[in-house]
Amino acid sequence: MTLEQLRIFLEVAEREHVTRAAEALHLTQSAVSAAIAALEARHAVVLFNRVGRRIELTEAGRLFVPEARSVLERARSTEAMLADLGGATTGLLRIHASQTVASYWLPARLMRYHERFSRVDLRLTVGNTQSAGEAVLSGVADLAVVEGELDPAGLRLSKVAEDRLVLVVGNRHVWADGRRITPSALLETNWILREPGSGTRAAFEAHLRSLVIEPRELSVVLELPSNEAAMAAVEAGQAATVLSMRAAAAHVAAGRLHVADFDIPPRSFSTVHHGQRHVTRALAALLEMLAEGDDAGEASSV
Repeated sequence: MTLEQLRIFLEVAEREHVTRAAEALHLTQSAVSAAIAALEARHAVVLFNRVGRRIELTEAGRLFVPEARSVLERARSTEAMLADLGGATTGLLRIHASQTVASYWLPARLMRYHERFSRVDLRLTVGNTQSAGEAVLSGVADLAVVEGELDPAGLRLSKVAEDRLVLVVGNRHVWADGRRITPSALLETNWILREPGSGTRAAFEAHLRSLVIEPRELSVVLELPSNEAAMAAVEAGQAATVLSMRAAAAHVAAGRLHVADFDIPPRSFSTVHHGQRHVTRALAALLEMLAEGDDAGEASSV
């Protein structure tokens, strides 16, 4: 069994499609098929069922996936350590970030990092706070940058910036007139919220509980997986939402959204890495750069 066979197996397992896996790996379809066949024959196991022109993981294949990932992660970590011993800031950094961070705070910082450490390959995956934390725990990501709270077991969290959350409505909503919003009034409108697992939603729900309002009491008419979708829905109707001011600023400036007069405590952006995995020179340099925090005035920009 070789590391290349494991890489091929995982690509095919993820896509359940030989041709697409071959394209992702920049290999021929026959080379991918041969690698899977050799792995199965060597260990007398069937990893995939061939159903017509499709393939699907067998039970043995499903059980093998986490083991294969673990071996490849260990090999990658070993390679990174050897690079560090050679004194070079090189290699691959796999970063997972929640949407607000990935869209409005992180890109400029990654560009500055790339300008300084051009030999480091940066790969960014966008999800939500929960999925980013899970990626670090499983070894799929070297670093997460999130706006929500995470269970710190096994993880090292460091606050790197502050973010302002705002309640926003569209032009047709009665709260667009600037009236002061009381906590009890929150129960009198429809809401469009981010999906469960979103740091934005978690922060808002935590604030509701501090006001002795249970989140389930809100009339939530839509749960949407992105800031942009939530803003588009709010603009089109008479519901309210809560977002980072970083996300809403352009829409507010253009007059498409209005910030309602309701205070929400600020929240933090945090870096997250695994406490028991080797911190490479590349990761250490990125952590140091991100720890520099907000540019002057950025956190309070409107």
